[in-house]
Order: sequence, then structure tokens, then C-alpha cells
Amino acid sequence: MKYDFTTVMDRKGKDAIAVEVIPFADAAVREGFSRLPMWVADMNFATAPTIQDHIIERTKHPAFGYFDPSDAYYDSIIRWHRERNGVTGLTKAEIGYENGVLGCVSSALQAFSAPGEPVLVHAPTYIGFTGVLEGNGRRIVLSDLRQDADGIWRMDYEDMDRKIRENHIHFAIFCSPHNPTGRVWERGEIEAAMEVYRRNDCVVVSDEIWSDLTLEGYRHIPTQSVSEDARRRTIAVYAPSKTFNLAGLIGSYHIVYDPYLRDRLRKQSSLSHYNSMNVLSMHALVGAYRPEGQQWLDELRSVLTGNVDYAYQYIREHFEGVTLAKPQGTYMLYLDCQGWCEKKGISLDELIRAGIAVGVIWQDGRPFNRPYAIRMNLALPHALVREAFERLQKYVFV
Repeated sequence: MKYDFTTVMDRKGKDAIAVEVIPFADAAVREGFSRLPMWVADMNFATAPTIQDHIIERTKHPAFGYFDPSDAYYDSIIRWHRERNGVTGLTKAEIGYENGVLGCVSSALQAFSAPGEPVLVHAPTYIGFTGVLEGNGRRIVLSDLRQDADGIWRMDYEDMDRKIRENHIHFAIFCSPHNPTGRVWERGEIEAAMEVYRRNDCVVVSDEIWSDLTLEGYRHIPTQSVSEDARRRTIAVYAPSKTFNLAGLIGSYHIVYDPYLRDRLRKQSSLSHYNSMNVLSMHALVGAYRPEGQQWLDELRSVLTGNVDYAYQYIREHFEGVTLAKPQGTYMLYLDCQGWCEKKGISLDELIRAGIAVGVIWQDGRPFNRPYAIRMNLALPHALVREAFERLQKYVFV
């Protein structure tokens, strides 16, 4: 490989909650165990070098005043979606900056729904959606994803349709690829979901922040590409931040083709006088979306695929009573630990603390709407992934 995905970075004192924070009450790492950051969706790999190159080059100029997004910024996004996702005809006018995916969700909620109105979301549910919906006074209606005979997560279209009709819903959040299950939706599945939304005249926000991080053998299908109606009714949100680990720089963007949706969304997002791009964020995106960034990403996808294959097989062979669907995208695992907890007579709290005690800093998965779930981040050098699962086998799942 051209790029380095094996070096273990020392991130202490480098503004990283992934390594500085333990996200569970009364949990602590025992003496003698190093911390393995496997919770928040933050990669422990050095980012693509062209990103640093572009940021450093810009900082050589000593003025950082007001600015407008450059043509290079828009051209980079248009080229990236053409080459990675097969999107043609995208224009500058259809692209808009967002401080974050959740910021866009919040603006869209305020533009196209009212306080107290219900919103349809799939479960398991990304906790960011839950926080934004509750914070904006909307009522969450969940449509459960269901696992088929092969353990693959599937949408229940009849359930979606029934709940939309019963609750008079006209706003939905779609997540593609899905977080936290790691499901990469097939074209036919997206078409069926969008047909449900069409029949019920729903505005759809499609969170596609994970679109670049499909695993080998899988391909992202943009929601807006499956039909002319989907193109018209969907607000799609993307970012280089998940792909290249740039969350600390802030910088997402929306793609909205319909002028009515676009005008309403932009007006609402402007009212805070805060939804403004950082100049270094702009240069980071341009650096990320270069050909070198594409090569870096393809190598990353290979590394993540190897980590997922290893972890999935290890869990199936060694952790009796723990079940999971094999992710097709993202770098997160979503474990169901009910069988293990019931067999051993321990609570999920005790299990989570036991893992953290030996340095495996994993995440309570219950806020994603499953009662025995743990979420794990595999975006670490493979040696650390192996170390984590060996510790869990030796000290926790015994």
C-alpha cells in the first residue's frame, strides 16, 4: 500500500475525545492496560496527506478574512460525485454548505415540519437523529429494521407505510449506508422506500455521510438517483469528515435539486447566522477530493474490510451468545449481547464496564434503540483490533 494504516498514533493531548474520554459512568481502565479507542466514530489513522498539504499551504498566507467558497470547492464536489457515485449533471447551484449533517437535519425540520409533528426514522437509530428530533420538539416514530434468515437487516415497507399513514407523517429521515447496522442498501430497496415516501408525500432527508465507506464488494447508490421523484423530494447530506476523519474541522454539504426545497432549507439555515464555512475546512475538502484522496480511500476501504472480516469471524467463533450482522459499510459493529448476558446472569452495564476495565473502550448501544447492544469502532490499525478481541476473549467473554 502507498499509505500508512499500520502506525499506532499517539493522540494524547491532541484534542481527541476518542482517546481522552470514557463514555460510560463509573467505568475505568485498570492499571496495566492501554486504552483502545473503539467507541465514537473517529478513525485512528493518519488522514490523506493532500489534506494537510492544502491546509498548510493556505496557512502560509497571513490573512484569514471573509471569503466565499471557491470554484475549486464546488468543482471538487462535482467531480467526486461523478467519479465515485456516477452522478452526472450536478451543478454549483445545487450544492450548499452545512456545518454538519445534524445541522442540516435541524434546518430541514424547522423548514418542513412544525413542533410536535411526528417524524419517521428507522430503528436501530443513530443517536444524533434522536437528539436533534427531541431537541427540536418533534415526535419520533420508529420503524424497526428486521433481520432476515441470513441476518441481513431489511426495511419493513408495510410497517413504514402504516406508521406514516396512522401518524399523518410528512417528514422522514433516511440513513444510507445505515448507521449503526452498517447496511448498504441496494437500488431496489431504496426504490421501495422512496415509493413509500412518494405515496405519502414526505420530505426526505437522506444522511449519506457514510457513502464513501462501503466495504469491498458493495457500492453506494445515491438516494436521489433512483427516480425522478426521489431526486425532487430528497435533501441529501454528505461530508468528507467521516471519510477522511475531519470532524474537528467541521464541514458538510447538502445536495438539493428541487428549487422549493433548496430555497426553504437555505433560508432556514441562514437564520442562525452561524452556518458558515471555515476557510481551512474548504481547503481540507479540496485536498481530500483529489485523485490522491481517492487512492487513499480505496486503500482505507481494503483495511476496514479486513478488520471487519476478522472481527466478525472472531466473534462468531469465540463469543457464544453474542450475535451480529456483518456490516457492508461503515467501520462500526453493532453487537447484540442478550444471549451472553442472560446465560451469565450479568447486566449489560456490567459487561460494558468489564470491557472498559481491560482497555477496550466500546460504546453503550442501547441509545440506538436495542436493549442489549454494544457498538464498536474498527477503524484502528489491525494490530490493535486483534489486541482488543484477544483481551475480550481472555478477560471478558469467559
